[in-house]
Amino acid sequence: MRTRSPNTPNTPSTRARWTRIGSAAAATAALVFAGLGTAVQASATPEVTTTATTTATTASKVTWSATPCATPKKKGELACDSLRVTGGLTAFQKQEAKKDGVTPKAADAATPSGYGPSDLQSAYGLTSAASSKGSGETIAIVDAYDDPNAEADLAKYRSYYGLSSCTTANGCFKKVSQTGSTTSLPSADSGWAEEISLDLDMASATCPNCHITLVEATSATMANLGKAVNEAVSLGAKFVSNSYGGSESSSDTSYDTSYFNHPGVAITVSAGDSAYGAEYPAASKYVTSVGGTKLATSSTTRGWTESVWKTSNTEGTGSGCSAYDAKPTWQTDTGCAKRMIADVSAVADPATGVSVYDSYGVTAGWYTFGGTSASSPIIAGVYALAGTPSSSSYPAQFPYQAAGTSALNDVTSGNNGTCSTSYFCTATSGYDGPTGWGTPEGTAAFTG
Repeated sequence: MRTRSPNTPNTPSTRARWTRIGSAAAATAALVFAGLGTAVQASATPEVTTTATTTATTASKVTWSATPCATPKKKGELACDSLRVTGGLTAFQKQEAKKDGVTPKAADAATPSGYGPSDLQSAYGLTSAASSKGSGETIAIVDAYDDPNAEADLAKYRSYYGLSSCTTANGCFKKVSQTGSTTSLPSADSGWAEEISLDLDMASATCPNCHITLVEATSATMANLGKAVNEAVSLGAKFVSNSYGGSESSSDTSYDTSYFNHPGVAITVSAGDSAYGAEYPAASKYVTSVGGTKLATSSTTRGWTESVWKTSNTEGTGSGCSAYDAKPTWQTDTGCAKRMIADVSAVADPATGVSVYDSYGVTAGWYTFGGTSASSPIIAGVYALAGTPSSSSYPAQFPYQAAGTSALNDVTSGNNGTCSTSYFCTATSGYDGPTGWGTPEGTAAFTG
């Protein structure tokens, strides 16, 4: 079991993922987010702040903390995979400062301080596809508990960035429980509300023409989240994003059969934020496991560069060889006899994080998030832009069919820890655990 002291601030190596067999004490008083001066609801759990130095020209440290849902509220719950920036200057802010020559100021909730839709579309070769494709497709976001402000916050994000309206009234947005009810929803939770805002905004950023269905599980157990996945599929979603995980167990193969075996549906899952090590459901052979990168502008033809996201030996993108899940036939690396994580990747480093609008339990406004909770819905959006998968296909294999081609940006630098088999934790040319076959360059690698 991976555990950490819940009150050890400001050290890069303190944050490790709490697992589904762990438990955490609920906070007894409202907390103040470091560097922002805004109180969360009393039900939220403490956030642990991490510090990292960015590689931009202006020297400044970005600080962040795990969102409260990264520490499960109850025994048996899984953790979300998101982190929220609390101070310093992000890569986006420094990028903007270079453009206009103005010295960047510390982030506040009034203006975005992370990458927006145009940045992500540019980085992943999606600008044209995002403009012309996605209509008629539905991305489902599966999370736990209720975000009462989900639709309103999504509207703020989309309006600011000039994306089309996506509301219940116009049929673009739907929020349901794990049983499909639109009225009997789970109890509200401010930590998971942050996660929900991140997921909805990233799906919108990559596929602005897509419809979005938010399916809220009663709690963060695998059983309830799995039922929410099944409900998403039954409602017609062909793309389902899951930004949560926990330690592997001998029950995982039965979960595979019960919740994730959906031919013709692209199911994406965050690889985890606790650096090297496998977790579930990213290890399921039926899903696309999504690792995380550090994303920055560059003078290359692409205009962007990426490396493995790693803050410390206990924080960074997950990867590894599953202890339980069988290797799918389309995965052919030779060092791991079972399922290898990850398949592909996208931005996850909080220092190069994404902009999100959120208002439940915090000062309403703009925040920057990272974690593989960002990369999973981004990749779900890319699948949606690529079009509906064939009814008998397993879309997790699609990037493998494009392996080594220009349809994927090969990430060849960085690591997420120490391992006995190098590619399990270290980027290399071709396939590696932390970033899989790489990041999207257009949609060609996500259709089959």
